[in-house]
Amino acid sequence: MTLAGAEALRAADVVVYDRLAPLGALDLAPADAERVPVGKIPRGEFTPQEQINAILVDRARQGATVVRLKGGDSFVFGRGGEEWLACASAGIPVRVVPGVTSAVAVPGLAGVPVTHRAVTPGFVVVSGHVGPDDPRNQVDWAALAGAGLTIVVLMGVATLAAIAERLITCGMPGNTPAAVVADGGLPSQRQVTAPLGQVAQASQKAGLGAPAVAIIGATVAALTPV
Repeated sequence: MTLAGAEALRAADVVVYDRLAPLGALDLAPADAERVPVGKIPRGEFTPQEQINAILVDRARQGATVVRLKGGDSFVFGRGGEEWLACASAGIPVRVVPGVTSAVAVPGLAGVPVTHRAVTPGFVVVSGHVGPDDPRNQVDWAALAGAGLTIVVLMGVATLAAIAERLITCGMPGNTPAAVVADGGLPSQRQVTAPLGQVAQASQKAGLGAPAVAIIGATVAALTPV
């Protein structure tokens, strides 16, 4: 969490927080601040986005200082933009405190850079919430397979095998280094490294589950001594 985020919590009347937010940070809020959980558990307990928007608007209209506490960065698959628009439509001013996205932080915690000089010119972050064959998935996997970029997949535990298969079908070598890091930043953090063609199986064998970040590309092995 950034210092600006901590300062916002200390001034909060209401904290609306996600399941993956740093829950220990709730202690920074005043003892009498209202704490509203709005978690979304995959295939489990789920707070509709419309309900979250309504909570934010309702508390703000009551004159409260509302903090929306998210894990990572609210503008990286965090639906922060939708919440911004809901508040703006209601005439409520919003200040964004950028977070640290797991797409960069979790690989870093695992010793995996997303870029490395002379290895790759950049990286791309994609959602694995739905698989490559799902019509809702609009990722151009063929383009990514040949782009020479590090691919970071968020929310892709259940779809990793299908993603790996699609990338290989599109021309990415099956021996491309890949890794999966689960529970990044927590004492329970675990990770596996394997070739792209085997990483989903290795992750499953190790019992890794959500939340997890998958990293695909040469940078996975960039810091491994030769």
